[in-house]
Amino acid sequence: MRVVKEAKERRNEILDAAERLFGTKGYDHTSTNDILNEVGIARGTLYYHFKSKEDILDAMIERITQRLVARARGISRQKEVPFLQRFTLVIGALNVDGPLGNEIMKLVHKPQNALMHQKMQERLLAGVNPLITELLEEGIESGIFKTDYPAEAVEMMMLYSNTAFDALAEHSEEELHKKAEAFIYNVERLLGTKPGSMQDVIRPLLP
Repeated sequence: MRVVKEAKERRNEILDAAERLFGTKGYDHTSTNDILNEVGIARGTLYYHFKSKEDILDAMIERITQRLVARARGISRQKEVPFLQRFTLVIGALNVDGPLGNEIMKLVHKPQNALMHQKMQERLLAGVNPLITELLEEGIESGIFKTDYPAEAVEMMMLYSNTAFDALAEHSEEELHKKAEAFIYNVERLLGTKPGSMQDVIRPLLP
């Protein structure tokens, strides 16, 4: 057990160092030597835990996704916060921010990293959909929403928003505005809530 614990700690040390370096120097300008020097380990130790710099990035995305979902889950349980405000905060908590977040998003949105982008979306959706569904069911019980298919409604919302507002797609400001208005219009009908009731909830979260 002691060896396993030490291996986990070392793995996290490598990821912590890589996060600092990717966030400050950028992924492309960070070498494995930079990571080795930052952690103070031999190359063999690095390759014991990760096959490559790309493997480190993959593990980092997994860890970031878990953090985002955990943060959103914590907010969703704050029952003292008014429901629609909590709904907004939960969705907002899923945004990757900060220098590292910007670097990660810049990387996954490169055409050559399409697989990485897909994997990040799949991981985030797997963790997020049950959480948003649970919140939506609470809204149904409160009479705010009305739908017989909460899980499917969430899946449709998340999949469409990830596609329509993906940074890989190039849209003019006018096109984005129209897509945002159409998205809010259709979400309100999908969730069975009053027209205009989701405008202040969703609009600040969209491009």
